[in-house]
Amino acid sequence: MTHTMRLNARPFEMIESGKKTVEMRLYDEKRRAISVGDEIVFVHRDDPSRRLTLTVVRLHLFDSFAALYRALPLTACGYTDAELATASPDDMCAYYSREEQERYGVVGIEMRLL
Repeated sequence: MTHTMRLNARPFEMIESGKKTVEMRLYDEKRRAISVGDEIVFVHRDDPSRRLTLTVVRLHLFDSFAALYRALPLTACGYTDAELATASPDDMCAYYSREEQERYGVVGIEMRLL
């Protein structure tokens, strides 16, 4: 199965360069349909002609972004070494409310470029 997701410029470019291998998302109905072996097409939010196709290699399920941040290497999730000291699960509140996080849980989608 193929899934499509939009990405901002920075995470798109980090995936493209191979630095980001885990996409963090709410584990809502759309993400619950993702399985290992599926493909994800990431579409650049500012330039929809730019697309990346990846294969899902593992799904990491957590109750919260706090638990995800404790368990997964943050450099794989899109942070640089310089940002690790200030990386916080609260960063994800810019995308998902705490209520949504509590309702659905979260997922780290581990993937590799095709």
